[in-house]
Amino acid sequence: MLSAEALFAEQGFAETTMREITSAAKVNLAAVNYHFGSKKGLITAVAEKYLTPLVSNLQDSLSERQADIKGGTITAQELLEILMRTLLQLGKSRQFALPVFMRLLELIYMKNQQELRDAMLARHRDSFSVFIELLRKDAAVMEDEEFFWRLHFLMGSIIFTLSNFQTLVAIEMREFERSAEVERTLHRMIPVLVAGLQARAEHTPFTRI
Repeated sequence: MLSAEALFAEQGFAETTMREITSAAKVNLAAVNYHFGSKKGLITAVAEKYLTPLVSNLQDSLSERQADIKGGTITAQELLEILMRTLLQLGKSRQFALPVFMRLLELIYMKNQQELRDAMLARHRDSFSVFIELLRKDAAVMEDEEFFWRLHFLMGSIIFTLSNFQTLVAIEMREFERSAEVERTLHRMIPVLVAGLQARAEHTPFTRI
């Protein structure tokens, strides 16, 4: 699976062929099909390899913070810091973790990946919904539809930055003669994302109880 992950990280899921995977892993197609059934099965296996520990670590961090504040509100800044630390933890635990995870999110958003998207949502929706509900509590008052878009703007910013991190590093090196680090980059995104969540919505509900 490691060979497939390396290719997925470099090229993306849709762009990587089974021929490339079997060639890199030095196995035949029958062996891959035996273990995973198909390319779709392989992608699902890779997705679970990364999503499961990410979700588990995020839940643990949220539970620990909720216990510390004894029922108080966790700020959006704190929540995003927890998310960034969780992503960094995942990145340090596996060789291709962050690029593979971002490529996975890109794939899930493709219009022809409804089946994969539904499968991932069915398995992990409840776990992520806790984080999302906590995030909304410290966001500006807004309609559900507005929050939906703000949340996806937030996710899109993170996905774009991490998916294109090496390109952005090269641009920064050319412009400023210094190279960014993943950890610093993730944390410098937080005030921008928080501001987006807390900006007053053009149309707001009359009340929130």
